[in-house]
Amino acid sequence: MTRIELVAEFLLLFFALPLAYRFSPLRIPALSLLWIAAAYAWWQLMRNAAFRRAQLWNAAPLPAHLASILLIFAAAAFLLWLGVRLFAPQLQWSFVRQHPAFWAIVMLAYPVLSVYPQGLIYRAFFFARYAPLFPGKWTLILASAAAFAFLHIVFRNWLAPALTFAGGLLFAARYAQTGSLAASCFEHALYGGWLFTLGLGGYFYHGTIATVGSVLRR
Repeated sequence: MTRIELVAEFLLLFFALPLAYRFSPLRIPALSLLWIAAAYAWWQLMRNAAFRRAQLWNAAPLPAHLASILLIFAAAAFLLWLGVRLFAPQLQWSFVRQHPAFWAIVMLAYPVLSVYPQGLIYRAFFFARYAPLFPGKWTLILASAAAFAFLHIVFRNWLAPALTFAGGLLFAARYAQTGSLAASCFEHALYGGWLFTLGLGGYFYHGTIATVGSVLRR
């Protein structure tokens, strides 16, 4: 693939498609499109002889990085809770209290149906495919985080891209450090699960949640 073709693919996948979805009058299920994109990413990785297929999971580095992951998460989780308590107390634990069964399903399904395909696309595929466009470790990490955040414009609020840019930096840096999609996805699942549990899931979901809508209209 030429450099021009690589740039065109990058712009199509990570900017044109999220914009098209954001402004489309149709409501296509987001997860189905995510898995189609993940299938394309997987197919391209399988065609790349230089890509180590073990990186599609590679759980071996996770135990050594578990303490770091949990320590950073504990600090971030506290700050997120404090922010909700101070600025949107009506949202605090709302999902758990109002829909406990659905919350439990989300906690089980979210890492498989959403976190892993995102990790495959925005970490494993992105790093293997677009390293020539973004030379240098931190340039690639920043580009990955920016693309990951831009995807979240589909949720039509400012908080989703802001939080996912911060998260994207963390998850991409973890992947760059470990070469482990398992470690990166585990970290991603912790934060996503906490956001849903805390009551911020409405910012990352296309469903209509009245309390979230009222906050966003302020």
